[in-house]
Formats: sequence, structure tokens, C-alpha cells
Amino acid sequence: MAQAIITKEVFDFLRTLEKNNNREWFTEHKKQFKTLESAVKEVFATISEKMKSHDEIEKLKVFRIYRDVRFSHDKTPYKINFSASMSRAGAHQRGGYYVHLQPNGSFIAAGFWNPNKEDLLRIRKEWEFDAEELRKIIENKDFKDVWGELIGDEVKTAPKGFDREHPNIDLIRKKQFLFVKNFTDKEVLSQHFTDRANEAFKAIRPYFDLMSTVLTTNLNGESLLN
Repeated sequence: MAQAIITKEVFDFLRTLEKNNNREWFTEHKKQFKTLESAVKEVFATISEKMKSHDEIEKLKVFRIYRDVRFSHDKTPYKINFSASMSRAGAHQRGGYYVHLQPNGSFIAAGFWNPNKEDLLRIRKEWEFDAEELRKIIENKDFKDVWGELIGDEVKTAPKGFDREHPNIDLIRKKQFLFVKNFTDKEVLSQHFTDRANEAFKAIRPYFDLMSTVLTTNLNGESLLN
């Protein structure tokens, strides 16, 4: 069976869509879009299937091309990318995966995009207590070679109730806990892209395993799932 790949036509279409982001043009080229969308979905599905060799993937969600413009100053109706997310199975496994394909702007991401207030407080309390294990994981050279630095929105000083002089305040002030890996167009168009994306997602597991433990236990190490 042939390897699912992103073709040059996919990026050519997105570049042209960026210049013609209106309903008239899109309607005229919708048949081409549907053909390319099907091919891209195969690539997303391939990545998801490969990931099942090292993780339990519950759901693959491919995002629609249509933008929600209700609360946006930008009223262009279509996204200029293809994207998808993969959800992990079960309440005991936390973290999510994301793939974003866009000319000169492709990347994959993994982590915690918008933790609810209970999870965010639990994470911050963990780092207030001890962040040694987390730092050991994310500062490991092999890990950093793949994923770089932990990123995400953060408060300017310290969250309410936390000491701004705490030695782990760089972690405590974060509101998101994300890793992003960028890909060039050449890398995305390569026949090895699905393997490289899968290998990178596999490399995030030590981080996900730790965060899953944090988010399913209290500070005494007692399970919150019972």
C-alpha cells in the first residue's frame, strides 16, 4: 500500500485560497478542495494509526476549513490550513496532539492547550511542591532536540496565592503547557513526514506520563479517579 503523503497541490491550493479567500472562488473550486481534503485526511489518519503503536488514541478530529467569523475582525470565510487533533483514550491519560499544515507555517504540537481551572490549579500546586521530575524530562537533551522549550501563555508575575519569588515560578505562572515542532514545506511534502510526526509524538510520552500522573492524583499521591 502506497504511503499517504501531502502533495505540492495541497500547498498550491492553500496559497491560492489565501489570495482568493471568498465564497465565489471557493464554490468554483470546491470539487478540487474536496479531492485534496480527502488526501489530507488520509495523511492525518495515517499519523493517528501509527501512533496507536505507542499510545491509545481515542479520536481523530479533522477541523473544517470554514472559519467562525462571528467574533472576529477578520471576516475571511476560510482557513488557509488543514489541521487535526488526536485525543488520548481514557480519563487516566491526559494531553492532546495537534497537526497543522500550512505553506511556510506547518507544525505539530502536543500538551495542554486550555486546562480547566481545577487542572490548572493542580498543575501549579504540583510545581509549587516539586518540579524536579518535570525539569529532568523537559531538559533532557534528546527530548529538547525534538521539542525544544516548553511554551504557552502565562501571567506576568504570579497567579493569586503563589509566591512570585518561588524557584519554580517560571512554571507556576504558565496557563498553557505546550511543545511545538515546526516543519518546512519540504519536510511536509516528504514521504517520511508521517513517520517523523509519529516519532516526535512518541518522544513526548515521558512528559505526558508525568502530567497524567499529576492530574489523576492529589498532592498525597492518592488517585482522583476512584
